[in-house]
Amino acid sequence: MATTGGVRVLVGTKKGAFILTSDTQRQTWEVSGPHFAGWEIYHMKGSPVDPNRIYVSQCSSWFGQVIQRSDDGGRTWRQMGLHEGESPLTEDGMPKGQSENFAYDEKTVPLGSHQWYDGSQRPWEFKRVWHLEPALDDVDTVYAGVEDAALFVSEDGANSWRELSGLRGHGTGPEWQPGAGGMCLHTILLDPKDKSKMYIAISAAGAFRTSDGARSWQPINKGLHSSYIPNPTAEVGHCVHRLAMHPARPNVLFMQKHWDVLRSDNGGDSWYEISGNLPSDFGFVIEVHAHDPDTVYVIPLKSDAERFPPEGKLRVYRSRNGGENWEALTQGLPQENCFVNILRDAMATDQLENCGIYFGTTGGQVYCSPDGGDHWQAIVRDLPAVLSVEVQTLS
Repeated sequence: MATTGGVRVLVGTKKGAFILTSDTQRQTWEVSGPHFAGWEIYHMKGSPVDPNRIYVSQCSSWFGQVIQRSDDGGRTWRQMGLHEGESPLTEDGMPKGQSENFAYDEKTVPLGSHQWYDGSQRPWEFKRVWHLEPALDDVDTVYAGVEDAALFVSEDGANSWRELSGLRGHGTGPEWQPGAGGMCLHTILLDPKDKSKMYIAISAAGAFRTSDGARSWQPINKGLHSSYIPNPTAEVGHCVHRLAMHPARPNVLFMQKHWDVLRSDNGGDSWYEISGNLPSDFGFVIEVHAHDPDTVYVIPLKSDAERFPPEGKLRVYRSRNGGENWEALTQGLPQENCFVNILRDAMATDQLENCGIYFGTTGGQVYCSPDGGDHWQAIVRDLPAVLSVEVQTLS
């Protein structure tokens, strides 16, 4: 698919992947899909090095985990991890699972150290890939955050994987606990100014940082308060939903936690709350404007028990001053009887001059604002529940 300008929105859903394409005006859209129909697509993301390279996490409770790759913008796909000449299909005609390509390094954490497994012989269990993060400088390097929480890297275009076991080898590993969605590593942020620095978030353990290329890690949860854990200010145990940064200012981080919206001005060494005048500080997504590091977006939900917009009104909230105060953005969004959820990977921005903001809902709508949040339109409706939204800017 030629990169002639415009945007490509990559949408992962409960029952397949969809690719939505538009020109720079972002008013009319072409819809391609479903790709991998019937499969859960937890995440799909394009390479910042080559806009035609896309990685996909494809998962099924019956057939396991599959990683797909496209080298032509989603026109065709190649199932990764197969031996030369090997069929990608089972005898039933379904893609073969690839869970063995993500084997944990069991030396990093003693067997039996996790109490919630009730004496299981294998306390660390691979279930799925939650997040794929292509490298900023190499089209064939991509990171994967998985459940149970671990970090993997591939340096051959997702064909083979190795665990960056320093993370699970960190001394707090036995204290990590699964959140409601599992014990997942769901966020990976790469520092564009320092290749050796990376941030990750785990539900429910917290946020971690490496400054030596993933050999060692430290928790960065000072200032977090979680009243539902035994020690509300513990080093780990916090349910972080999402992290965000602006590439021009990578030491300033934003966090949406299970409760609380927070900011760090020192690379995660300490955090302070910026929930301010939000109607609720519970939610999953948080994003930063492509060109203004002080403009931040969240979508509040009523509570952890009632995961839908307060008052049934779908409102995106924007702060133009780094979280000091927030304004509701409603133009074009449903303001009555709206009870959808917006999941942690389901919001993204493009890089066009007039920055576009995108998000998807569990009701199957994908919304776009081509003017930084002032006006919204539904790109598409009635998709399966949206799990992730990412954007490639084509120029």
